[in-house]
Formats: sequence, structure tokens, C-alpha cells
Amino acid sequence: MREKLKPVFDFANLAGLGPESRNSAMSVDAVTAAVESEPALIQSAALLWHDHLDESHNFSQDISSADGSFLHGIMHRREPDYSNAKYWFNRVGSHPSYPEILKRVTPLVAGTSLENLAGTEWDAAAMVDAVSLAKVGSEEYELLQQAQRIEFEVLLERFGA
Repeated sequence: MREKLKPVFDFANLAGLGPESRNSAMSVDAVTAAVESEPALIQSAALLWHDHLDESHNFSQDISSADGSFLHGIMHRREPDYSNAKYWFNRVGSHPSYPEILKRVTPLVAGTSLENLAGTEWDAAAMVDAVSLAKVGSEEYELLQQAQRIEFEVLLERFGA
């Protein structure tokens, strides 16, 4: 990741799976200032990572690509609006990032109740279903937060961040 963006995407403090805001999240103004010269995909991802769902949505809804639909799907998954998230992930189709996400998530969920996420290809709808059932503070919730971090990492690599 480019040095300029490392402070914006501090992956040590995992984002929640829902709409809650973390105390460590950067303000909208701080995120906007840090990424204002970046492409819309990175701006949307940064706002979403820092729990600013509405502001991220303002970007992702106008990005008419599989990448934009992927971010849009994550945003709706976090709202939570699970059926709308699945709609957007369906629009993604077979995303080029899915194989790498699967590769990184598989060892994370091996031997756990979330092992179904580690099939032969990444299943964004199965991730939505798992998130919808996860209880805050559970092992599954924490594993899904890590899987969500992996989604962001792989997408950012794809975006050239």
C-alpha cells in the first residue's frame, strides 16, 4: 500500500460488520482530506472503512463497474440491508479479486463453523448470510471482521492503493 494511504487504512482496528462506528474511526472530514486526490473507488473504500456508510454510498452508487458494485455490496451488508447487499454482489458477477480473497480467507476459517466460506470460489452471498447470523463478540463475528478486512486489502491492491 502506498505510504500516503497507510494511516487511512489502519487494519489493526477492525471495522464492525454493522453500522456501528468505532471510536478510532477517522472523521468524515479527515478521511475526505486524506483521500481527496484519490480515485472514487479509494475514496469510497476509505469512507466505508471508517464507518461512514452514507458518504461511501454517495461514491459507490455512481461507480458503474464490478469494483463499485463490490463496495456498494459491502456498504449495504453493513447497513444492514442484506437483500440489497446480495443484489449488488450479484451485479458484481465473478470478480477478479474473488480467488485471492478465497485464498486468504480459507486458512482463517478452516476448522470453524464458517468453513463453508472456503469453497471452490469466494461466495459473497454466503458472506452476507454469515454476517447476518453473527453475534457481536462471538468467534464467528471476529472471524468475519477479519474476512471483511481481507476483502478490503485485496480490493485496495486491485485499485493500486
